[in-house]
Amino acid sequence: MSFTTFIFRQLSKGRLAVLDKTRQDPRHFQRECFDRLLSAGKETSFGKEHNFSSLKSIRDFQKSVPLRNYDAFEPYIERLRAGEDYVLWNQKVKWFAKSSGTSSSKSKFIPITEESLYNCHYSGMKTLLASYTDTNPESSIFDGKALTLGGSATIDERGIGNTSYGDLSAILLKNSPSWAELRRVPSKTIALMSDFEKKVEAMSRAAVNEDITNFSGVPSWNLVLMNKILEISGKNNLLEIWPNLELFMHGGISFDPYKEIYRKLIPTSKMNYRENYNASEGYFGFQDDPADESMLLLVDNGIFYEFIPMEKLDKALKAEFIDFDTIESVEKDINYAVVLTTNGGLWRYLLGDAIMFTSMRPHKFVITGRTQLFINAFGEELMINNAEKALAKTCSEKGAEVSNYTVAPVFMENGGKGSHQWVIEFAKSPVDLEGFAEELDKNISYFNSDYEAKRRNNATMVRLTITPVATGTFYKWMGSRGKLGGQNKVPRLFNKRDYVEQLLAINKGEDIQN
Repeated sequence: MSFTTFIFRQLSKGRLAVLDKTRQDPRHFQRECFDRLLSAGKETSFGKEHNFSSLKSIRDFQKSVPLRNYDAFEPYIERLRAGEDYVLWNQKVKWFAKSSGTSSSKSKFIPITEESLYNCHYSGMKTLLASYTDTNPESSIFDGKALTLGGSATIDERGIGNTSYGDLSAILLKNSPSWAELRRVPSKTIALMSDFEKKVEAMSRAAVNEDITNFSGVPSWNLVLMNKILEISGKNNLLEIWPNLELFMHGGISFDPYKEIYRKLIPTSKMNYRENYNASEGYFGFQDDPADESMLLLVDNGIFYEFIPMEKLDKALKAEFIDFDTIESVEKDINYAVVLTTNGGLWRYLLGDAIMFTSMRPHKFVITGRTQLFINAFGEELMINNAEKALAKTCSEKGAEVSNYTVAPVFMENGGKGSHQWVIEFAKSPVDLEGFAEELDKNISYFNSDYEAKRRNNATMVRLTITPVATGTFYKWMGSRGKLGGQNKVPRLFNKRDYVEQLLAINKGEDIQN
């Protein structure tokens, strides 16, 4: 163990002790969190409007405060951006994380309070690193530097009402202590560049001669960066550049389709991969066990969680169902929509993600998809986790590698039957594309009984089709939408054909209009 890592581990003992207690009694920590949040909200405009002072229980809270998505919160947030104080939280709000969202073209401005910045976002990252060094006592992660590929947003110091907004990663970077600059690559000047392609070029040249021990970010965007670094260096893999590389902290999209690609980039069994679950709205969990791909839910991180069984989401949105589950009542193997009450001033906010718990005490989970990103055109109810598992299994079986993909329904016409069209950009194409499609179809049926039922004897659906596209097609498409880098993600599943048609047009060299 290096001296720096030893010091960090000593400083993290208290944090790890609390983490262990949260594993054993998450109910206690969620109750405490709820009480703190409710107390902080009493003197806000929102709290007075919803009679926080008279609320005595979680049940009272559920009756008094309706479920809201971003659109319903926007009037409150615009008041904050205009400079009005204490609308949603008992602190002034200076920062807003600008998030375009995966399923919407509309920008969202998520309030980042001082408390959410330090006691949620930064706290979550520290807890992940504390857990990692605790389970990897020989780590030398702090002897080298961290490489972080952030978003393409520029911090707007003008804002409205003397507030500022930018990509979450830019806000985290802007507020990080000056000493962190010594352990990070690139400099703030490069990291905050708004042009993604110029940033990748500058980052690559800045990082190629550094001792990088860890990097973090979205797997797909980091792949762009790593390929550029290999191009500049002339090396065959990343270990030839950074022999002490030991950790990739990834999130935003499933890592499954990228595992083999990264194993080739970093050809060593000593490399560690840890998924973490963070968003503009907060830091929710991370993978604490390398042998278990589930993530540990952080129940003492300034967020009170509620969960809606997916089959009841429509009723919940209509206020016909309000008795949401909490950490005390959730069960394994059920798809839940996530609802947040946070120290950033979000109250019963529908995050838009769906998760499934894999264990209780500790409460560990996997992300199963987005509440708006799925395909259910024919009753097949295909969620992202089904698609990712099936694709990863098929790639393994057929020796293929996928850089990016998206899926859309092919609707029934003239008495025909429906199907799915997969648009895939391969990093390594299968030898037999038809055989790949056949196996993928079988694997989706294996992981999704609803899909299997619709496919049985071609009752409602015929076999899926695959349309391969040229290298760089998805990159061009995301660029055309102004969504390069950062937390921007390719929508994997969509119940309409808009995205697929745009990608196919780009693949043909046609101009598109978004």
